[in-house]
Amino acid sequence: MKMKLDSFELRTKNEFDMINITERVHKFVEESGVNEGMVYVMTAHTTTSIIVNESLPCLETDIEEKLEEMVPKDAQYAHNHFLPSYGATGGNCPGHLKSMLCNYFAYFPVKDGKVVRGRAQEIYFAEFDGIQDRTVYMQVVGE
Repeated sequence: MKMKLDSFELRTKNEFDMINITERVHKFVEESGVNEGMVYVMTAHTTTSIIVNESLPCLETDIEEKLEEMVPKDAQYAHNHFLPSYGATGGNCPGHLKSMLCNYFAYFPVKDGKVVRGRAQEIYFAEFDGIQDRTVYMQVVGE
């Protein structure tokens, strides 16, 4: 059995940002030497997600707007109070909750050295907490 782990850094551009990482995942799998198995994609942050969906600007807007309706920035959150453990106010509770709704990982089968996904499925890194440097991990496991 083969296993390969890799990561990459990216910088988000907005408080809410969806970055298509599909081609990076495909390239990683194709270069891994794994012919049959699984690939896992994971964000290393608690205010981000890995989202699988169709790549349409209008859908990205709809995702942002619906998440904001479900988890508004201006709601009363306990996390928005002073946190002695951080020595600062934690004002990013909406990002944590949106991340929980969308999940922090996705996985796909690998067949014949290629990622298996639906025709319209694209893999996104989603940011919910502003302009930041972020890390995404990918691991492929198989034969």
